[in-house]
Amino acid sequence: MTQPTDDSPPAPPEIRVAVVIERHARPSVWEEWRFSLAEVLIDEGQWGNQPRCLRDDGQRASFLYPGFPVRLHRDEGEGYYLNLSSGAPVWFVMWRVDDENASQAAPETVTLSYNEAGRLLDAQERVDNLPLPEAVRAWLQAWTDANYRPEPKKRRRPASFVDPARRGPGGDAPECA
Repeated sequence: MTQPTDDSPPAPPEIRVAVVIERHARPSVWEEWRFSLAEVLIDEGQWGNQPRCLRDDGQRASFLYPGFPVRLHRDEGEGYYLNLSSGAPVWFVMWRVDDENASQAAPETVTLSYNEAGRLLDAQERVDNLPLPEAVRAWLQAWTDANYRPEPKKRRRPASFVDPARRGPGGDAPECA
């Protein structure tokens, strides 16, 4: 096999997942429907590429949404590191209720980056999470170890040890009269 001659960067590592969302009918007097993230599963093509209902008994229903790519990008290294160092690494799934049919909700994106999930939450999106399986955690850890180095923490000297002229605005104590 010949190597490509162009200088294009390699494709980011990727896994594909399927997301299962559960729907509960009339969970309270104030809600017609409630949705929750049920599972994130590794998708090796066994579910095809179309969403489908797994079960619906009128009160609870489960829907499978296959084919979501989860790509690791160098510029999200800090977000992967923060997810891994949290003590309980998770999948972050952003999902939306259908604007035309409030009885349906679907995932929009799946990420492993704590920072990306934070940006989505800042944009007022719904983001839920579920624990990562050990195999995915190990894959993410290996990639993060090879591609990301956290910035060393810089010790900040207490202001009392800094020359008053160099403390900046408001750093000087008021003079007594």
